[in-house]
Amino acid sequence: MASNCVGLDIGSSSIKMLQVKATPKGIRLLDFGIEPLPPQTIVDGSIMDQAAVVEAIKRLRATLGIRNKQVATAISGHSVIIKKIQVPQMAPAELGEQLQVEAEQHIPFRADEVEIDHQLVNPKNAQGMMELLLVAAKKEIIADYTQVIRDAKLQPMVMDVTAFTVQNAFEVSYDLAAGESVALINIGAAISNINIISEGTSIFTRDVTVGGGAFTEEIQKRAHVSQDEAETFKIAISAGITDGVPASVETIMNEVAESMAGKLQRTLDFFLAASSDATLSRMYLCGGSAKVPALQRILAERSRVPVEIIDPFRRLAIDETKFDMDFIRTHAAEATVGLGLSLRRQGDRA
Repeated sequence: MASNCVGLDIGSSSIKMLQVKATPKGIRLLDFGIEPLPPQTIVDGSIMDQAAVVEAIKRLRATLGIRNKQVATAISGHSVIIKKIQVPQMAPAELGEQLQVEAEQHIPFRADEVEIDHQLVNPKNAQGMMELLLVAAKKEIIADYTQVIRDAKLQPMVMDVTAFTVQNAFEVSYDLAAGESVALINIGAAISNINIISEGTSIFTRDVTVGGGAFTEEIQKRAHVSQDEAETFKIAISAGITDGVPASVETIMNEVAESMAGKLQRTLDFFLAASSDATLSRMYLCGGSAKVPALQRILAERSRVPVEIIDPFRRLAIDETKFDMDFIRTHAAEATVGLGLSLRRQGDRA
């Protein structure tokens, strides 16, 4: 059996690398680390400074001492389109041709500009149709991500979609009751990924151009501090620390959280309006800015459902003599995408 890939989460503000091993007693954490990226290195999922990304990957791999070269990574943003579609019953060989036709109807790019994949959601619905999840990603984005991986002397084995990696990580760490639908929201630095799942299936996905970087930018602008100071203040407030933080910072963060929660809730409302029988029982957040208390509180108030932060490590075996457990606990929310990727193997379809 092929071994797990190294999970390589190439985010807008940092690189996360994570490696696990499946054992008879469960999943064991082998490595986890974070390496920051300079501002504007990645914008809306597009790599603007390939050299900076390559160097960050190399530094992090060297720091962690990872020897495995096979990696899984993920993409998101406006260059990735996910649509749930229905097609007539047909053989797999016919489906490949039909997907090209369907893609032209459902995506805003030319068919020759994208790589297309799909996953069967329901082999036969009430109307006798096959339900598929159609995924299209721009070839140039895929090429950019695979190139930086190769330039870092690694082997790209799996290209995933960020929203689905969060689902993979969630499903090894949490159980859902029959019929329960939950929203998984990954708050990235510039893009937030929403994935609503029910019965182990994704029933709605959407990327929203809003992220944790908005907190830093607004603090920097309104508190008249440097970007590094603004980031330090944001992290302090997220950890419940107010000593040394200007009184205005918490107010600024509350206002940004209100705006961000509004944008996320409008997307959730769109889903609920389009699905008359759908309800959400809970919301799970991950990503660095998921830890902002005001964001959790306001989302809970607006949605009227409990909001939790995903702990992707809750069921993993972790050697406490090897890892800094304070680091693990502090950065668990940021490790979710990396864990989802580290569960992948070459050639799988999960």
